[in-house]
Amino acid sequence: MRRRFATRQGEFEEATINLTPLIDVVFVVLIIFIIIAPMLELDRVELANAAPSDQRQVAATPENAGITIHVHQDNTIWLKGRQVTIEELTAGLKNLKRTSGSQIPQLFHDKRAYFGTYQSVKNAVESAGFDELDIILKPG
Repeated sequence: MRRRFATRQGEFEEATINLTPLIDVVFVVLIIFIIIAPMLELDRVELANAAPSDQRQVAATPENAGITIHVHQDNTIWLKGRQVTIEELTAGLKNLKRTSGSQIPQLFHDKRAYFGTYQSVKNAVESAGFDELDIILKPG
C-alpha cells in the first residue's frame, strides 16, 4: 500500500542534505592531523654566542660598524662596545636613531642568556623608533 502525499499547488518539498558523511570525513582528517603533528620535526635555530669570549674585544668594536647590541650569557647588555642598562639602551638607541636613522640595529644574543633579556632589548629597540632588528644567528 502506497500512500501519496498531496501537496498544494505552488508548494515545493524542501530538499534535505545528509551531512553525516561530510562530518565523518572532517573528523577523520582531524584525527590524522592530531596523530601526525607531534611527529613533524621543525627546523631548529641555534643562537650564536654574543661576542668573543674576551670582553675587551667587544669594547674594541669600531664606531662606524653600525648599531650593534650584544647580550652575553650573564645577561649584560652592550651597545656599541659599552655596557649599558636597559634604560640607557633605550636612550642610546633613541640618540642613534636621530643621528643614523637608516641603519638597522644588529642583536648578538648569547644562547645561554635569558629570553626575557631579548624581549627587553626588542622592546627598547621598538620604543626608540626602529622598525627592524637584525638578529645574528650562528650559521649551520
